[in-house]
Amino acid sequence: MLYFTCPMKRLFRPALLLLLSLLIALFSMAVTYIAKRPGSALSTTAAYFLQATPTPPVEEDRSVIGSTDGIVVMGGVIALIVLVPILLRWKAWAPAD
Repeated sequence: MLYFTCPMKRLFRPALLLLLSLLIALFSMAVTYIAKRPGSALSTTAAYFLQATPTPPVEEDRSVIGSTDGIVVMGGVIALIVLVPILLRWKAWAPAD
């Protein structure tokens, strides 16, 4: 007799991941698709959709040296929030010798 339970269990997750990735790819293609209008060859059609905005004036650079220190500190705090509980519970999931 043929038993389909084992191969079906083995192939279910990869098939599900493949299906989900295809659905995401199709959805992203559908969202980014731009249909061309029959009259799009005219330059007035492009001018209607693309309205020119004035270029903002050039401003003097106001960045301060060391202004990203807060971002680095926040990244370290987030890393500690993630790593400390893992390291505290390490003996619970570590293999016993």
